[in-house]
Amino acid sequence: MKAMIFAAGLGTRLRPITETIPKPLVEIKGKTLLEITIQKLIENDFDEIIINVHHLADQIISFLKEKKFDARIEISDESKQLLDTGGGLKKASWFFDDGKPFLVHNVDIVSNLDLKKIYQNHQQNEVIATLAVSKRKTSRYFIFDEDGILSGWQNVKTNEQKITRNITSINKLAFSGIQVIDPELFKFFPEAEVFSIVDLYLTTSKLEKIKSFQHEDSNWYDVGNMEELELLSHLTHKH
Repeated sequence: MKAMIFAAGLGTRLRPITETIPKPLVEIKGKTLLEITIQKLIENDFDEIIINVHHLADQIISFLKEKKFDARIEISDESKQLLDTGGGLKKASWFFDDGKPFLVHNVDIVSNLDLKKIYQNHQQNEVIATLAVSKRKTSRYFIFDEDGILSGWQNVKTNEQKITRNITSINKLAFSGIQVIDPELFKFFPEAEVFSIVDLYLTTSKLEKIKSFQHEDSNWYDVGNMEELELLSHLTHKH
């Protein structure tokens, strides 16, 4: 199965570490975030992986050559311009040429979420994408209807809200940085090169179904910030 790792971010929340080391190569107990993510993908039968890179890209490329993971690994090079998550997916879309759904995983997410389960869940539903989400406190939420269909987005700090479908009840859930996508989504790419995958989902949700996959029983960490990185570095449990 195929997958993409979003690894092109600047890692601003992890400065000063990321001034000299790209976020994907930040370590937790001697293992880089990139290695943790790749190994998790391989363990779950995702053995064809494309990784987008931008900040200190040469270090990441050298690391991958040195490690020689037991998988086909391709690089989507955004060194010249950071394309955001949607633009990054658009640039790498050539990789997903078999018409099958694929998984996308943020490099700074460490969890024990069952990747096979979310993939199978996606296959069982006639939807264009499946988003891992949970009930946790954050500043931005996806809004789902009573059937778990994406219907909008809200920023609770700015009170900005976008509703894309008619709904009778609002269920706000936090996105977990893991998703399964059908290549049919590509037809909704805008002409722009730089855009957010969140905006792509919201635009698409007006015409196609995007479903939630709740994982309240999973251990989940966003280690893109110092607090979570330090917390996870001191914990010992299986991911």
